[in-house]
Amino acid sequence: MLKDYKIIDADSHVIEPPEMWGKYIEPKFKEFAPSPDMKIKGEPIARKISLQVQQEANKQMMQAYPHAYLNRYNPESHVQTMVQMGVDIAFLYPTYGLWLFAIDSLPAEVIGAFTRAYNTWLHEEFCSYDPDRLKGVGAMNQHDPQDMVKELHRIANWGWKAVFLRPNPVKGRILSDEAYEPFWAACEALEIAVSIHEGTHSRLPTTGIDRFNTRFALHACSHPMEQMMALLALIEGGVLERHPQLRVGFLESGCGWLPYWLWRLDEEYKNLHWEVENQVKLMPSEYFRRQCFISVEPSEPYLAQIIKYVGSDNLIFGSDYPHLDHQVDGVKNLIKLEDILSQEIVRKIVWENPRYFYSLS
Repeated sequence: MLKDYKIIDADSHVIEPPEMWGKYIEPKFKEFAPSPDMKIKGEPIARKISLQVQQEANKQMMQAYPHAYLNRYNPESHVQTMVQMGVDIAFLYPTYGLWLFAIDSLPAEVIGAFTRAYNTWLHEEFCSYDPDRLKGVGAMNQHDPQDMVKELHRIANWGWKAVFLRPNPVKGRILSDEAYEPFWAACEALEIAVSIHEGTHSRLPTTGIDRFNTRFALHACSHPMEQMMALLALIEGGVLERHPQLRVGFLESGCGWLPYWLWRLDEEYKNLHWEVENQVKLMPSEYFRRQCFISVEPSEPYLAQIIKYVGSDNLIFGSDYPHLDHQVDGVKNLIKLEDILSQEIVRKIVWENPRYFYSLS
């Protein structure tokens, strides 16, 4: 709690210990367990990460939270950092897993072994340290849509309330591919929220990867632009029309792109609704307002205008702890926005909206 606000961090990250993969992966897939330097059979799990970026990220993370860094970001240090930031509940996403689960060239059964290993470790070792504060978000094997449904039921039995997907095409499939339809139906039936989370440098088709090499350019492109196309796929492909109770969140991309994109899609729909009217029966912006959420960055200078256009019921906050672009004062700076946005709206962003998105009682 900070300044009388209860706070949900809707997008926090674990740093998976390298030995975890070998410990939890099923025996027949041990040969694929990543090495301590995160390579599989000598090949890096990510691409286009310079040594300079790696060193700078390591330096900044160590300086930001030295205690957590020295304790290898274990659950105890994670909770201690949450208290330091004023966060009451954190929903946890992977770090290395964002790359590992997104290697398009690996067999589907290997990715399935990775996601099961990660989910089991997160459940049994990490979240169990303080289950009231630490909440797992399940990894899904997008290489195998049938496996996604099986794993969804497994984590639902633990009481988990959310899973995450990559926005990028996987094995040539975008999010509206018909192969995913049983997954969307199961999420809706089980009341499981779906977060869309990008990760720069992955081995998936990604906006900008064919044009740029610096993290500066790749990170600027990948997060908002892949999210824009993911939202378009869910609308244009009729996923949100067919599953009106499904809740979808778009994380770590800021929200500045949203008003333009909703306006653009609405304008296209006015002119071309006849082309998609079988699966898109509402204005695109109506689907977003009805069942989607987006994380905000406290430094975005146009939040008041965005709220005026989109409303305040769909905004949530994620700290991105402890990654390179995490802002140490991010929670405090968000609370300061009460002077501009009002206490009521800030309370919605940090507690009421994420509480609804993640189905917390």
